[in-house]
Amino acid sequence: MTGATGGVGTVAIALLTAVGFKVAAATGKSSEEQFLKQLGAVTVLDRAEFGEPGKPLQKERWAGVVDTVGSHTLVNACAQTRYGGAVAACGLAQGMDFPATVAPFILRGVSLLGIDSVMAPKQLRMTAWEILSLDLDAGALDSIAREIGLGEVIAAAGELMDAHVRGRVVVDVNR
Repeated sequence: MTGATGGVGTVAIALLTAVGFKVAAATGKSSEEQFLKQLGAVTVLDRAEFGEPGKPLQKERWAGVVDTVGSHTLVNACAQTRYGGAVAACGLAQGMDFPATVAPFILRGVSLLGIDSVMAPKQLRMTAWEILSLDLDAGALDSIAREIGLGEVIAAAGELMDAHVRGRVVVDVNR
């Protein structure tokens, strides 16, 4: 899991752990290691290990990857994915570029899956929410999410841009 302390990352760690996967979490916030392990991460890695250009094919480390970062981090995730593995890309925090080769896809049969949360049909969304309601521990959500009022959005946006937010920030527009 790249971008492990963000909203997608924290939920993904809790969900993947709940359904039996061993999760490695990559983050730039070493101070959040204990939090990530409480969510279920077995290993916490420094994101710097993935953020620079790497070889087209690297040592096979992952059966699958959820990437919220993009750019070189996504490329390295693909290059380190095992034969027949899959990489789900759902973010671009590091950038929209994809400076890669086709080597992981041709030589290892790696699948790159784009995750769309904007155009997904309603029935697909309903199925996803049903799965989440069954597999995601509500207690984990309590440690992941923080609720704020509409008047707190500007300050929270500054925290987010300064990388001082972990998990989800939910805005209650009635507060």
